[in-house]
Amino acid sequence: MSGFLDALVIAAVVVLVIVRQFRASRIAADRRWWVLPGILAVTALREPGLLDARHPATSALMLGSELIVALVMGAAWAWTTRVWVEADGSVWSKGTKAGVAVWFAGIATRLGLFGLGALMGVHQHSSTLMLGLAGTLLVRSGLLVLRAQSLHGTLPAQATAYGDRVSLAAWKERV
Repeated sequence: MSGFLDALVIAAVVVLVIVRQFRASRIAADRRWWVLPGILAVTALREPGLLDARHPATSALMLGSELIVALVMGAAWAWTTRVWVEADGSVWSKGTKAGVAVWFAGIATRLGLFGLGALMGVHQHSSTLMLGLAGTLLVRSGLLVLRAQSLHGTLPAQATAYGDRVSLAAWKERV
């Protein structure tokens, strides 16, 4: 894909994920939660130019840093997501205001890494961002499924999670 098309895909996925984050959604542990991150990762890895040919070591270090930021951001985002059990035993999740802070911190860190790479003369391809987004989504989804499995079968009064005092939205979306 071209850089412009990569940017459009990244922007569309980020907007979709952020909008859906603030709606209550059912967590289905048996569904294929890894498909979207997998598609993004395969798309990113197929692109030439993931590493800068003129600065391979520095480029690999920058890519590794991006992936570490992505994994930490995914874990923090999963931790700040409110998870609860309904009376019927289904597990639901909803993003919190702390999740917005995680996104801003992640974006600021990624912009800092991009700026640092630009100062060092390393060409960074949009597939690096796409791979980082795939890592973020994979870690977040995986941790939410693990949290859902640990809460499955508990009574609603026993299901404590971060953000329990957050009011529930009337609208629920099935995932």
